[in-house]
Amino acid sequence: MKFFTSIFFSNRFFYAGFFVAFIFVMGFFMQPILYVAKILLFAYIIVTILDFFLIYLPKKSVFITRNYPERFSNGDDNKMQLLVENKYQFPLYIRVIDEFPVQLQLRKLQFKNHFKSSQKKQYDFTVKPTERGAYKFGIINVFISFFGFVERRIKQTEKLEIACYPSYLQLKQFQLYSTAQQQNQFGMKKIRKIGTNTEFENIKNYTIGDEYRLINWKATAKANRLMVNQFQEEKSQPVYSVIDLGRIMRMPFDGLKLLDYSINSSLVVANISIQKNEKAGLITFNKNIQDHIVADRKNHQMQLILEKLYNVETNYLESDFGKLYAYIKRKLTQRSLLFIYTNFETIDGLERQLSYLKLIKKSHVVVLIMFKNSELKKLTNQKAQTTTDIFDQTIAEKFNYDKELIINRLHQFGILTIYCEPKELSINLINKYLEIKARGIF
Repeated sequence: MKFFTSIFFSNRFFYAGFFVAFIFVMGFFMQPILYVAKILLFAYIIVTILDFFLIYLPKKSVFITRNYPERFSNGDDNKMQLLVENKYQFPLYIRVIDEFPVQLQLRKLQFKNHFKSSQKKQYDFTVKPTERGAYKFGIINVFISFFGFVERRIKQTEKLEIACYPSYLQLKQFQLYSTAQQQNQFGMKKIRKIGTNTEFENIKNYTIGDEYRLINWKATAKANRLMVNQFQEEKSQPVYSVIDLGRIMRMPFDGLKLLDYSINSSLVVANISIQKNEKAGLITFNKNIQDHIVADRKNHQMQLILEKLYNVETNYLESDFGKLYAYIKRKLTQRSLLFIYTNFETIDGLERQLSYLKLIKKSHVVVLIMFKNSELKKLTNQKAQTTTDIFDQTIAEKFNYDKELIINRLHQFGILTIYCEPKELSINLINKYLEIKARGIF
């Protein structure tokens, strides 16, 4: 660890200097006060010199240790820790300022306290990043003083960079939640699965009731008796998170964009589906298909999805659901569960894409995820004071009504939906996934 030091005069030094100067001014009018001023000036100089030598000449220092996480979890409270140790043989007043990344906007956060000789102190705090990407920490500035007249600044030159990933802290939390929810789902009626996939299990002797089309004629000829193929339902099926990267997903709520809420929830459902022996995959799109991770449940699948979503961003283009349908038709040959993260604000916007959604639904189970505008909800619940307030509330209610029309329109064609506030998305998504599994739709 390298240190650079420099000397500063503190505010106390200047306040004391102004006070001594004021006493000298008063001494011109009253002679006895002049003697007091001279004594104060002498003491002022002695204390300043002594303060300088006490903090600068000893070959001791103050040691700072950053106990920061290796990576940040976006949208969550990340625990941070600073360890400060006074190596001097006398007590000091220590003030620590870390140069935090610009994304965190922690401009006033500093740690200060009085330290005894060889005393250690631990400062615990949390930060909540709201953007994915690299967070660059600068140097640590440590200001020490004894009397408070002179401050020695020690600059730690070790810089730090921490990558902020989509919210991985939610994974374990919602994994436990999903297990508890599945154990409580009693009385769910199983329905016939349409278009499910089967895989070969073994060949067995024919018994009355077996379907004739399953007879294996080659095995029958070899065994000189009727043999039939036996199949079982395919247990590992694909679950895809299809994330819209269009301009509509830039809308922010509580510091996070709709895209960030979608990414965090897609990680949760991917993790749970892998735990349920399903295959997890990812598709992102806007004007064109951007990324495609083939559904799988191999060990490093979650890390692969996490790394792919690390730098995903929206743009100002309108998403093309026609290209999405063509790509899914060509690439996803197996019936899959598709969670499509998007947002339609008007019924006209839905109608432009509805034909493609209906085509996708013919081959796959589609769950369309849309977001409630929590700001509109607050606006409609406020008491109108002026004509402008009434006008604003009327427009807000019109938007809410359009959302309800959109949901009803999707239900007419059997497209499943999740319609909730962004902060409640992960819980609602888990409940919908478990409901689909319990009902046997997928």
